[in-house]
Amino acid sequence: MPRVMETTVYKFSELSDRAKERARDWFRQGNLDYDWWDFIYEDAATIADLMGIDLRTRPVKLMGGGTRYEPCIFFRGFCSQGDGACWEGTYSYKEGSVKAVKDHAPQDKELHRIASGLYDVQRRYFYKLFARVSHRGHYCHSHCMDIDVDFGDFNYNKGTDEELTQLLRDFADWIYSQLESEYDYRMSDEAVDEDIEVNEYEFNEDGTCA
Repeated sequence: MPRVMETTVYKFSELSDRAKERARDWFRQGNLDYDWWDFIYEDAATIADLMGIDLRTRPVKLMGGGTRYEPCIFFRGFCSQGDGACWEGTYSYKEGSVKAVKDHAPQDKELHRIASGLYDVQRRYFYKLFARVSHRGHYCHSHCMDIDVDFGDFNYNKGTDEELTQLLRDFADWIYSQLESEYDYRMSDEAVDEDIEVNEYEFNEDGTCA
């Protein structure tokens, strides 16, 4: 014969501290099973355009059968050797880039440094430098970017090549820092607690999902 059993369930706020930790661990296992990095990619693509970087795009199939295009930014993180971010595309001088970057991100000193550095390098070559950037290998950090600098009519200069290359790698490292900060926030107790309570999950006394 079937039996009816009553079970007491709890809101997250009603759990003991130990049970809350178990509930958080359960939530974190599936917390980031979606493209949580999309808005960071969008901002990075906007900033790249302001600096004169034209990110290559790739097609992504949608569930409904359509296609969208996203920038060729790749990353792996966040606690292993070889973690990082890289990108593919081209770079050339863009007038007004330093001011545009500062207007877009007035508090971000690292972006200001990168934009100013790119401007300084271009100025020495009458704004004619051009670079092609591609990804190589199985890792995704900034040193997995092959960067080919075209000096045009100017003589090749090893120091300038290295300087421009490093600045473009620095932008990849900046993207990774944004991804890491967002990941750390989304996995923090504060963010997890808020998500659990907003979604009104219920738990058993020991913190397992009811």
